[in-house]
Amino acid sequence: MNLVKFSATELMRMLEEGKITSLEIVEACIAQIDLKEKEVKAWEHLDHDFALEQAKNCDSIRASGAPIGLLHGIPVGIKDIFDTIDFPTENGTILSAGRRPAEDCTAVKLLKSAGAIIMGKTVTAELAVFAPGKTRNPHDPMRTPGGSSSGSAAAVAARMVPLAIGSQTNGSVIRPASFCGVFGFKPTHGKISRSGVLQLSRILDHVGVFANTIEDVALITECLMSYDQDDPDTDPSPPAHLTRVINQVPTIEPKFAFVKSSVWNFTEIDTQEAFEEISNFLGTQCEEVQLPIEFDAAIDNLKKIMNADLARFLSEYIKRGEEKISDILRELIKDGISIGAVEYNNAVEEIHSMANWILNLSSKYDAILTPAACGEAPIGLESTGNPIFC
Repeated sequence: MNLVKFSATELMRMLEEGKITSLEIVEACIAQIDLKEKEVKAWEHLDHDFALEQAKNCDSIRASGAPIGLLHGIPVGIKDIFDTIDFPTENGTILSAGRRPAEDCTAVKLLKSAGAIIMGKTVTAELAVFAPGKTRNPHDPMRTPGGSSSGSAAAVAARMVPLAIGSQTNGSVIRPASFCGVFGFKPTHGKISRSGVLQLSRILDHVGVFANTIEDVALITECLMSYDQDDPDTDPSPPAHLTRVINQVPTIEPKFAFVKSSVWNFTEIDTQEAFEEISNFLGTQCEEVQLPIEFDAAIDNLKKIMNADLARFLSEYIKRGEEKISDILRELIKDGISIGAVEYNNAVEEIHSMANWILNLSSKYDAILTPAACGEAPIGLESTGNPIFC
């Protein structure tokens, strides 16, 4: 029985039934890493002995009858911008080489409290922006895996781990998930703490997750949603019971809004045909909805906010070694420095009116359908792909 073929939800069920052990799961993941890593290059830091030690400890706790969490004995990959006490956190840059945090970030603390096994640190693009890391697409090594959470998406797609976490400021979860063919979920701003995670933009930064099934997305996200006083944007209201909701059958047929947006012309023919096919399949359950003209400025506003925030939060790296930063990141920071306070604040102000419009749309429809990317993962490794749909 090849355990890497099973979802985290299935593995948890088999663990509860006593059919397998956490040690067997980790051994299977290690074997898959040994088989695939040379080509995929999803990992920045690995310690097989430490993973095996965690698994043995999980099995001992389970055998003792002590209380266990939702992810007890399940391996998880951690993007290398999340602080970890057990591994270096190098943020995808030589300027952080050898950096050893004094404590885990909040997300990793929550995973550990849920019983997860921290398998290792996955590759990130440079400082979680655009310059690619070493990771290759598991389905075609000549294609980009996306970014910046490239290692996390690729590790899950290659079945090296059933679950992984990443971050998104501008497409860094949704795009690599799409390119690698796995589920990527970026929850609402403030649902998962970013404390102890490399900060690029307080307004735009999110923690997200990767999995091979929707049930697994619910499982790991439920473990991560929590109020955190160290992240002032986290939501103090009780988190949703996603694992319960995911198994509920809708009492009425869901309604979908198909939104092309003003950047539809960037889509490839295959993408257009795929969305036409799903729209036709859903029939009267799906209606095309046009965004107001105000949304045409959304991408320009995002760039202003993101670049200005990059200039602010990454300034220490510029001081420590500007020549060791990629040209693309230097250009983004240079652009951010040129953005004035009025221009920045006007862009921030637009968020609220757009969010209110989407909130109103959500009262009429159960979900919005729109592309995650322009098309399939592009050939070439010099770019992580276009994030324009994210």
